Amino acid sequence: MTNYVIPPAAQAAVAVADSSAQFPIRRVFCVGRNYAAHAREMGNDPNREPPFFFSKPADAVVPASGTVPYPPLTDNLHHEIEMVVAIGGAGRNVAAADALGLVWGYGVGVDLTRRDVQDVAKKMSRPWDWAKGFDASAPCGPLLPVDKVGHPSEGRVWLEVNGQVRQEGDLNEMIWPVADVIAYISQSVELRPGDLIYTGTPAGVGALQPGDVVTGGVEGVGHFEFVVDPKP
Repeated sequence: MTNYVIPPAAQAAVAVADSSAQFPIRRVFCVGRNYAAHAREMGNDPNREPPFFFSKPADAVVPASGTVPYPPLTDNLHHEIEMVVAIGGAGRNVAAADALGLVWGYGVGVDLTRRDVQDVAKKMSRPWDWAKGFDASAPCGPLLPVDKVGHPSEGRVWLEVNGQVRQEGDLNEMIWPVADVIAYISQSVELRPGDLIYTGTPAGVGALQPGDVVTGGVEGVGHFEFVVDPKP
């Protein structure tokens, strides 16, 4: 047994639907600007700029249920609904035609963003870590394995705040579908079991306030509901 100088952190994990088992999380990759309408609402040209990638810590993933804390250092916390891909195989330089073979399952998550912090980082050409990678910044619902959900390529993606629809789109609107995203990531790093990919968000992102009830889902994959805690 390895002798650590301090106790190691608990393994980050996300629930599996209809099971007591959990999916251990290794890394979290997020795709930026993967829906054209969202790219445009953020002031970018989706026909000229391909999606890009950023990461969140594994332990930023928390259940998309109960309460989710409002983070410090922001007055402009934004929601971004996403389909989540759970990787169960390993691969480097994977061809798009083979990429779905690495997928263990799918879920629904939210990329929470400190938008005011991100705006400052953009203006100063600084990394987005503080805007994207804070505690509890990646709520995720239970995962469904491929043998139950298949490989969704179309279906409604939606998010409501206090019963009002904020975001709505369809998986078939992705600029890069899941297979292409996996293939592209694998050109830069070796994907391994436990990796999660948040695949991008449709238009309609907006601010959350303490006490807001946030619901959302991806057709055929799952849905969630959580309440935003008071500001710290």
